[in-house]
Amino acid sequence: MTSVTADERGAEEYSPTERWIITIVAMSGMFCMFISATIVNVAIPSVMGAFGVGQDQAQWVATAYLATMVASQLLSHWFVRAFGMRLSYVIIIGIWMLGTLVCSTTTTLDFLILGRVLQGMGAGVMQPLVMVLVFKVYPADKRGFGMGIYGMVATLAPTFGPLLGGYVIDYFSWRTIFVAPLPLAIIGMVLGPVFIPGEKPRGPLPRFDWSSYILLCTALLCWISVWSNGQRWGWDSNSMLYAILIGLIATTWFARIQLQADIPLLDFSLFRHGRFTAAVAVSFVFGMGNFASSYMVPVFAQVVQGFTPSNAGLVMMPAGILLSAALPFTGRLSDHVPAHIMVMIGITLFAAGAFLMSGADVNTSFISLMIFIVISRFGLAFILPSLTTAAFSALDPDELNQGSGALNFLRQLGGASGISMLVLTMEQRAQFHGDNLTATQTPENSVSRELLGEVGNIMSQHGLPEPLHALGALHYLGEIVYAQAYTLGFKDGFLVLAFVFLLALIPAWTMRIKKTTEI
Repeated sequence: MTSVTADERGAEEYSPTERWIITIVAMSGMFCMFISATIVNVAIPSVMGAFGVGQDQAQWVATAYLATMVASQLLSHWFVRAFGMRLSYVIIIGIWMLGTLVCSTTTTLDFLILGRVLQGMGAGVMQPLVMVLVFKVYPADKRGFGMGIYGMVATLAPTFGPLLGGYVIDYFSWRTIFVAPLPLAIIGMVLGPVFIPGEKPRGPLPRFDWSSYILLCTALLCWISVWSNGQRWGWDSNSMLYAILIGLIATTWFARIQLQADIPLLDFSLFRHGRFTAAVAVSFVFGMGNFASSYMVPVFAQVVQGFTPSNAGLVMMPAGILLSAALPFTGRLSDHVPAHIMVMIGITLFAAGAFLMSGADVNTSFISLMIFIVISRFGLAFILPSLTTAAFSALDPDELNQGSGALNFLRQLGGASGISMLVLTMEQRAQFHGDNLTATQTPENSVSRELLGEVGNIMSQHGLPEPLHALGALHYLGEIVYAQAYTLGFKDGFLVLAFVFLLALIPAWTMRIKKTTEI
């Protein structure tokens, strides 16, 4: 097979073998970056222990990746116009590999987050690039097949992330998870220059609205910092007030520029379509539930239930496989069932799974957890195809490109925001429950007195000195109180997630309106 050298080559000119090779090479780069989005979720407890931080800081290892991925998607089109698909593909993998090097060698949490930012930047640019590449190399009558392969990778890769990360942590160390997907990136780096189509465009670099992009990144950083650090900084602290003020200024300035721009990064005029606006609202909640649950479940399984990292990843595997397998069927079903009905069924199923998770504790079995997650993920299979169809059907043909970008951007933004907001909720509720449980530990509490006595007897049987009995028993009681408070915090977090999804039934119901409406 010969290498491809022009973007202009028609899809019909590629042989089936060429299409397969291009698809495999392109997917190898994207697969490793999709895995990186979730592989770190099982390492959050290890990160907390390694750096001596709470979950509010450790979650930045996941959130930084997602937030950067959200913003960098807007750079994809500029990269292709500036460097062509082939060189862009290689540059993006190089950026991701640089982030991998930083993550795997750093000794500080700040540089670990910086490495995740670099990885997230590569992942954000790569997703639209590969989607367009697959679309271009398949003829019209085979593009559905090509998009099906893309969708399968996009849903399966995040599923394998926690499982792969869990086994790597069990047999190596938590730092090794960052280099685990590296072989796929190397395949892309070596074969990309040979098989990915497209030469570097000649002439000066194309224009890009860098001022708007910087404002958007600033706004994202400020708002996610507010959600992530409010508990630690203090809600009335100077740092918090500065972050809110800068976030408001950056958001307002960005919106003003976009309303006046000829080719905006985010076209606010799309929101005049009522049905599209409703679909975007549901899409934001969809992203929140998808990524927040992918983060919360592995952490819950390890911290509360004491699962090994590999078992924490394994508990999510059946749900991910079911989601990938169900999408073709729910996609066909969406051609015959109204979109708002499909979406409302999916929302209800996800909320039911999250509600069941809110009742889980240290005694909940592995199989029960797996079933709860399967129920919620099965709901996502109903939402995804119908949501996209409903959103696009509300737009004019010349608005589809901007609409696709806005829908995808806000779904990913929901994912990045969802993790921060759910961690904030869990931390606040855990503190609330901890204070309440601590207040009940009085001399009148017969259960606690009995526990202290039993612990003291055990320590006496092991020959420990008498003065240590009371101290050791009180320390053990404190650990129990902390564990119970943390468990209740997780339970409240899942309950809030279920409630937010039920609220999304309101915009989902408004999607029944077939004609666009001005708002």
